Amino acid sequence: MVDIARSPEVKRKKKIRRILYGGIGLIAILLVSYGVSRLKPAAPSVERSTIWIGTVKRGPMLRQVRGSGTLVPEEIRWIPATTQGRVESILLRPGAQVRPDTVILELSNPELQNGVKEAQLAYQSAQAAYVNRKQELESALLSQQADVAGIQASYNNAVMNRDAQEKLWDDKLVSEIQLKQSRSAADELENRLKIAKQRLNMQSEGIKSMLAPQEADVDQKRSAYELRVQQLGDLKVKAGMTGVLQEVPVERGAQVGAGANVARVADPTNLKAELRIAETQTKDIRIGQYAVVDTRNGEVKGKVSRIDPKSTGGTVGVDVILEGALPSGARPDLSVDGTIQLERLDNVIYVERPAFGQENSTVGLFKLTGDGEALRTNVKLGRTSVDKVEILEGLQPGDQVVLSDMSAQDSYDRIRIAG
Repeated sequence: MVDIARSPEVKRKKKIRRILYGGIGLIAILLVSYGVSRLKPAAPSVERSTIWIGTVKRGPMLRQVRGSGTLVPEEIRWIPATTQGRVESILLRPGAQVRPDTVILELSNPELQNGVKEAQLAYQSAQAAYVNRKQELESALLSQQADVAGIQASYNNAVMNRDAQEKLWDDKLVSEIQLKQSRSAADELENRLKIAKQRLNMQSEGIKSMLAPQEADVDQKRSAYELRVQQLGDLKVKAGMTGVLQEVPVERGAQVGAGANVARVADPTNLKAELRIAETQTKDIRIGQYAVVDTRNGEVKGKVSRIDPKSTGGTVGVDVILEGALPSGARPDLSVDGTIQLERLDNVIYVERPAFGQENSTVGLFKLTGDGEALRTNVKLGRTSVDKVEILEGLQPGDQVVLSDMSAQDSYDRIRIAG
């Protein structure tokens, strides 16, 4: 075969075509790159069954706070030992039903027993001294009464003698001297009688005051004796009220001092709920607010009766007085849940409370668009309740939003709802 040489014109046209094709290819690559750069990043897909979707509504919203706690008796009494002693026997254990005169445990105190005997002897001695002193004063009073009686008899005789002398004087049968002597004797006895009666009255009225020291001593000794007897009786520690024995914090042989708590009794028929509420949710709680306590075997209504002035571990104690009959199975120390009604809001926009978002804050929620996607929307929250939150800005009634925890999609402004 013989090669045919190509003309320069053919070579030039071929080179032009190559340049043209290369330029078109480069332009196509640039156009494709620009188009790709303008495309939105692919939205992550989330299964509808794995998220919680809520619908925004308008209407009344009941603001509530919730907390957990226990049922406790309203009346709890610690039983103290009134005197020092050693625990000899424990007759009852926690859980036993008791009455006011039920003996829970017995103490012993030999010194107190000796003290009772000494106080008894001192009391009897004071009584004897009082009786002796009283007899002495009554004897002296009798002697004084006898003196008065004797003077009275002498005075009566002197008066009769004087009267007789007066008649004899009228008949000129006695001398003037004899008359004067009879008159003088009568006057003297009259004065002695007056003095004796005054002395008798003073002595009679003074018996009470003269016996007062002995009476005071008797009263003092009696009080001391009765106190010792009472302390001896208190060695048998009694419940003092009707209820259930909750605790006996001592054991046999233990030495307890006066005033030490040796038992605790509670009335199980009158219970209240002690709830622990998050400190951030207690600013609107007030005494008298309506509450519902769930015993897990029924609900019972109540009212807030006390709010602890201090917080512990980020929670505040709130007491709820229960009204009405308690559900069966309600007992002290039973775990319960309580819901307190704060206020009723009328005609507000609200939605179920999202996983994140505090009262009066702004959060980003994914709002469904209707085409299978959800766009992140800034939503301003208002007042909150246990399961609802007020919407101030960002949403309208009928909007649907994702309320689940979407922190894994924080870097995306839109998601695709699959399924």
